[in-house]
Amino acid sequence: MTTTQAAPHAPAAPVLPVAVDGPYVAPGDTDGTTRRRVLELVAAEGPVTAAELAATLGLTSAAVRRHLGVLEDEGTITVHEAGPSAGRRGRPARRYVVSTGGQSELSGGYSELAVQVMRHLRATGGSDAVARFAAERYDTVVRRYAPHLTAATPDERAAQLAALLTDDGYAASVRPVAGPLVPTVQLCQGHCPVQHVAEEFTELCEAEAKAFSQLLGTHVQRLATIAGGAHACVTNVPTALTAPTPTPADRRGGTQEGTR
Repeated sequence: MTTTQAAPHAPAAPVLPVAVDGPYVAPGDTDGTTRRRVLELVAAEGPVTAAELAATLGLTSAAVRRHLGVLEDEGTITVHEAGPSAGRRGRPARRYVVSTGGQSELSGGYSELAVQVMRHLRATGGSDAVARFAAERYDTVVRRYAPHLTAATPDERAAQLAALLTDDGYAASVRPVAGPLVPTVQLCQGHCPVQHVAEEFTELCEAEAKAFSQLLGTHVQRLATIAGGAHACVTNVPTALTAPTPTPADRRGGTQEGTR
């Protein structure tokens, strides 16, 4: 009896990704993760346009606008209202910033518990207890950050500080300021993990500004806070090296004037 040998199966044709608006998205990289990245970038870079976000993400402007539309419908971002640009014609590009709802989403779900704890502290220890807590919190930040601020000038130290703040979730950046008589940069924090607590307990914002002054070795001026309703916390940092405040590293090294 003869047997018939079955013909070998032809190899299956590879399954190609369906063309979409923008680069191929690997399995697991869902719309939700991309949209979260868009939200984080709006926090870090805002006010920012769809084209600028597209260039950073490597997506098309149309794809980014789709994500921005969803985020705007959800109430996590909003269009930044700015005055007309001098010398420019036509409709300006829409620039986006994170809304209060977006800040809440980036912060996670512990804000209400933290507010309750702070209220209990104030009720049992008074306002002085809240101020001491805020000072101790940022004294710890100064001790942790100071060894990493090794640059010689305030603007370079501000860039190092922004990197440390970003690692801690503050979406920070340093931006030059054009025009003032005193050379200045702005330290901008696009996200505040303690926003909802700081809305009620401004001692946190005050202690943070003092910590920045210590870390940067110069007087700083807080211009705006997310807790106060702005889209970012903005701190002016003069970059002129005139009579600087000794940094924590200087104090440890004993290089203050009059100690040598």
